[in-house]
Amino acid sequence: MAKDMTLLWGSGSPPCWRVMIALEEKNLKDYNQKLLSFEKMEHKSQEVLDINPRGQLPSFKHGDIVVNESYAACFYLESQFKSQGNKLIPDSQAEQALMYQRMFEGFPFYEKLNAVIYYEWFVPEAERHDSALKRNKEALTTELKLWEGYLQKLGPNSHLAGASFSLADVTVFPTVATLFRFGLSPEHYPKLGEYYNLLKDRPSIKASWPPHWLENLQGQDTLKDI
Repeated sequence: MAKDMTLLWGSGSPPCWRVMIALEEKNLKDYNQKLLSFEKMEHKSQEVLDINPRGQLPSFKHGDIVVNESYAACFYLESQFKSQGNKLIPDSQAEQALMYQRMFEGFPFYEKLNAVIYYEWFVPEAERHDSALKRNKEALTTELKLWEGYLQKLGPNSHLAGASFSLADVTVFPTVATLFRFGLSPEHYPKLGEYYNLLKDRPSIKASWPPHWLENLQGQDTLKDI
């Protein structure tokens, strides 16, 4: 089945990583894949546009079915392959509700992270202002405190929706890993640090770890003072 799947992806992209973790969790390991370069603008190539007219990664195809949005692809894979690999939607009503809540809170979490670490990428030089970046950092700090509180409430060795690894972890862990890659201090955010350490060696996550992170173990320090 995996041989009917094609994934075009970029290294270090949390949306791409989400889909790759989901594929690993569902034991769909033999899918066709192609690593593209954001720096070379390969995500705007005709190869991508033929699958994804937005010119974005990931671009995911299963047979004739195209599911490009990362959350949609994760839901699709769990729905189509429920009995294969690991179950990613809990049976418990409470855990399922919390999973959905944390998944969709993951959207603004990711956006607030990007607004800081990619500020100079997104904003033309003539339009950049220190005050705007300061506001973005304050918004990210507020968001981080929320997630730190969520994990505090759940207790040690917990996943985002409770005891079980779920789609909430599939979709949010890549954001958390990116935070620490860009220098977030686990001393400032110990619960997020514990969560990161809990999951970083999970087989699906290790198997899909961004290759350029492995090539260069030294991250950046953009978030060291957050």
